[in-house]
Amino acid sequence: MKIADLAQIESLASEVIDAGFRLHRDLGPGLLESVYEILMAEVLKERGIRCERQLPLPLRYGRIAIENAFKIDLMVEGRLIVELKSSEQTLPVHGKQLLTYLRIANLPLGLLMNFGQVTFKAGLRRIANDYYGIIPKR
Repeated sequence: MKIADLAQIESLASEVIDAGFRLHRDLGPGLLESVYEILMAEVLKERGIRCERQLPLPLRYGRIAIENAFKIDLMVEGRLIVELKSSEQTLPVHGKQLLTYLRIANLPLGLLMNFGQVTFKAGLRRIANDYYGIIPKR
């Protein structure tokens, strides 16, 4: 992956984070995860950002294929996975879940957004899939 591609992913992540921040600021915690998912997808679309909800993620292991092994909450522009939660705390398993999705999809970066936290910042985590290992050495 080229540095220019990583810069585009970072720019996209910033745009998604801004949308999430504004949504949390305006509505606060306490809504269902499914409501935040719908709202995030629509807000991103209003910003001209392509977003797919509940995208099936197949898993292949040798000759075994499971077509609907997982569901990605939001796939943004086909290269940024956003996993949404609406709970009082973010657990380590949530980050591991997103990292698994990133590895299977072979993507470098994902965002874990827990809208159940008191502040948006407290519920936001960036999860990298060997992100820095893909930057070419100069």
